[in-house]
Amino acid sequence: MNRFRRLRASGALRRMVQETHINKSDLIYPIFVAEGKNIKKPVDSMPGVYQYSVDTLDEVLDATAESGISGLLIFGIPAHKDELASSAYDDSGVTQQAIRYIKGKYPDMIVIADVCLCEYTSHGHCGVICDGKILNDETLPLLSKMSVSLAKAGADIIAPSDMMDGRVAAIRKALDENGFSGTPILSYSAKFASGYYSPFRDAAESSPAFGDRKTYQMDCANGREALREIADDIEEGADMVMVKPALAYLDVLKAARERFDLPIAAYNVSGEYSMVKAAAQNGWIDEKRIVMENLTAIKRAGADIIITYHALDAAKWLEEEK
Repeated sequence: MNRFRRLRASGALRRMVQETHINKSDLIYPIFVAEGKNIKKPVDSMPGVYQYSVDTLDEVLDATAESGISGLLIFGIPAHKDELASSAYDDSGVTQQAIRYIKGKYPDMIVIADVCLCEYTSHGHCGVICDGKILNDETLPLLSKMSVSLAKAGADIIAPSDMMDGRVAAIRKALDENGFSGTPILSYSAKFASGYYSPFRDAAESSPAFGDRKTYQMDCANGREALREIADDIEEGADMVMVKPALAYLDVLKAARERFDLPIAAYNVSGEYSMVKAAAQNGWIDEKRIVMENLTAIKRAGADIIITYHALDAAKWLEEEK
């Protein structure tokens, strides 16, 4: 009879043979920056998460720097929205201002800039619209302009999340032609049309005014298609790829890890976060234990980078375990 329990007899033994380790450097913390002043607005559906204005960012920036995590994923919320998302590629836009401020204060903090039009359009969709349809090819130049503008502002990594076909190639070409050949692209390659995004849409004020995003985000039933999406983005020039959401798509993450060698990110999204928070607030679960178990599952499935709203708490808990 095998005696597997021999190596579980004490905490010291369990730590010695532990197969999967989460490091603080694996973690990225998403933040929401709203245009205006003196803003620290709680997101009701995401306890502990806030919209900040640039002038109130110091609190979260200092906490991020002290935590030891790798950096931030930034989402902007402009005051002006229109059909062509003009604030997205305005060099004086709120996201560009925030990036310049962050890099001025913490030059070594990694800033990943989300590239999508949904927060900036009056209709809340991720692309240009005509007759109620989201146009793919007409959207690519706007995503490219946005990427260049964010790179100019100082973004370390450009992360397109729109799910338009061909956008990685278009963005890579635009970055290269504008002197940013050294700026990497982290593509949201396998981004599924998911019910887990609802709290995010409150935080980013990006709910679509009509319809849904199923014509461009992936069908949650299609794992093999996800691998084709990832392969295509790599061929177009992505330096890193992402699976989003994380927990409901661990099988996709695992399959991607087994097939592709480049760095893979997983986004532990808003709905996944909020469910844990709500259950913890009701006393139904041990928040720390559940969060660390979830993050371990994501890492064990193959993620090199974990984007999570739990990042600052997780970093604190990892420090306590030393």
